[in-house]
Amino acid sequence: MVQIKSPEQIAKMRQAGLVVAAIHAATREAAVPGASTKDLDEVARKVIAEHGAKSNFLGYGGFPATICTSVNEVVVHGIPSDEVVLKDGDIISIDAGAIVDGWHGDAAFTAFVGSGHAPELIELSRVTEESMWAGIAAVKQGNRLVDVSRAIETYIRRQPKPGGGKYGIVEDYGGHGIGTEMHMDPHLLNYVDRRRGKGPKLVPGFCLAIEPMVSLGTPRTEVLSDDWTVITTDGTWSSHWEHSVALTEEGPLVLTAPDGGKAKLAEYGVTAAPDPLA
Repeated sequence: MVQIKSPEQIAKMRQAGLVVAAIHAATREAAVPGASTKDLDEVARKVIAEHGAKSNFLGYGGFPATICTSVNEVVVHGIPSDEVVLKDGDIISIDAGAIVDGWHGDAAFTAFVGSGHAPELIELSRVTEESMWAGIAAVKQGNRLVDVSRAIETYIRRQPKPGGGKYGIVEDYGGHGIGTEMHMDPHLLNYVDRRRGKGPKLVPGFCLAIEPMVSLGTPRTEVLSDDWTVITTDGTWSSHWEHSVALTEEGPLVLTAPDGGKAKLAEYGVTAAPDPLA
């Protein structure tokens, strides 16, 4: 069953989303050569505490940290560690969440560590991020869940990959509903699978975490022996972007974006819903 939220509940989710945005800002600044991924986790812990929020990652299914730190070929669920030290030229995807008054926020971004990154890495992150925004722009009344999946996949498939070939759209992980829990129905694929049908209709109060994960090679992944860290099976590097989004009577509100998604959605001809906290 899909949990439909009231405007008041969406406002609470917006509070949680802004905490996530603050975590992103702080960890992005801290993701420099010489920093360990454990250092980034400590930064996130401090931000959550400063906002009087709770972590929805720490302890989730036994996960031992506040954020996921996925470096290079790690797709998702990387565990922060003193042993993983960032170096010039790395890319890192940071996935973070927070709980405010029982309501969840969840978002991820890919950052470039230092300088000198290959053009194909810069383009990989751009394509992944823009596919997320294409999916967000498809969150509107009258559409169904599959329309979001289609928007994400279509954007990725239309982008030429430097050096030829195709981007790998990770198949084993995707987006999800969010609200009083971090992961809720429905599961959101980042590609169209006709066997799953059209999915539920999008109505006001529908909230989704939209999170494409894209690699420079294979869409296939494997989980390491720690039972969390997910890597590409061919060792190619990957990018992960995510925002939590609420559909309101006035359009989509990007709960985890500082401006509610106003600027980016305008690029897609979509007007973001007013911020209930403004």
